[in-house]
Amino acid sequence: MTARGIPPRVLTVAGSDSGGGAGIQADLKTMLALGVHGMSVVTAVTAQNSLGVQGAWELPAEAVRAQYRSVVDDVGVQAVKTGMLSSAELVETVAELLAATDAPVVVDPVGVSKHGDSLLASSALDGVRTRLLPLATVATPNLDEVAQLTGVRVESEEQLRDAAAAVLAYGPRWALIKGGHLPGDAVDLLTDGVEEHWLRAPRHDNRHTHGTGCTLASAIAAQLAKGRSVPEAVTAAKSYVTGAIAAGFALGEGIGPVDHGWALTRGTAAA
Repeated sequence: MTARGIPPRVLTVAGSDSGGGAGIQADLKTMLALGVHGMSVVTAVTAQNSLGVQGAWELPAEAVRAQYRSVVDDVGVQAVKTGMLSSAELVETVAELLAATDAPVVVDPVGVSKHGDSLLASSALDGVRTRLLPLATVATPNLDEVAQLTGVRVESEEQLRDAAAAVLAYGPRWALIKGGHLPGDAVDLLTDGVEEHWLRAPRHDNRHTHGTGCTLASAIAAQLAKGRSVPEAVTAAKSYVTGAIAAGFALGEGIGPVDHGWALTRGTAAA
């Protein structure tokens, strides 16, 4: 808690997941579990469930800008996390807003959903590379998003360095390359181009992993808002999301969500 019992404030700028497993719903659940006050700027509305995305409708740039200014100008923020931005216009709008905000930024460059549904227009890729990534304190692409943004395809743990170098070339301070799609243990590489932190966790035999990327990025933002360094924040977030994956549960007929409240329901508050 900050002075007078006010928790750190974290803003998510992302799309809504009507199924509650990913997007702003996952972000806000994560923030609550980690003891920060979550706020949201909705960029798009999706019709989404455990089977996939049945429809998506982006909000006007004016609505996104108004939400952002409303929150930041009155409440203030200690960290911002971006997720689904959908279009080139929204990428430009959000980049403009972030550039004028003095707070760490976690950029989750969402390109496709867990089910393979496209969540970012191809015309928006250049804006992500040249406008959004340079503003990131931490960028958190998975291997599909690395390939989409840089053309680098990773098939082994050793190639995570190549992926990180390609992402860092666009200007984020740190890159967290998520190697969850590789065989073996779940290994991620966090680097600023000088320091390297290899984060490993056992791979849990659980298919219910919807919302993993959103959850991890939000957890990092929550830890940064608490004043932790980037390596400390990412390490704590990795631990939290590993527990959430282990506790993921079936919901509907497809891929269920991770359990954002796993530490709370077990009676042990997450750090």
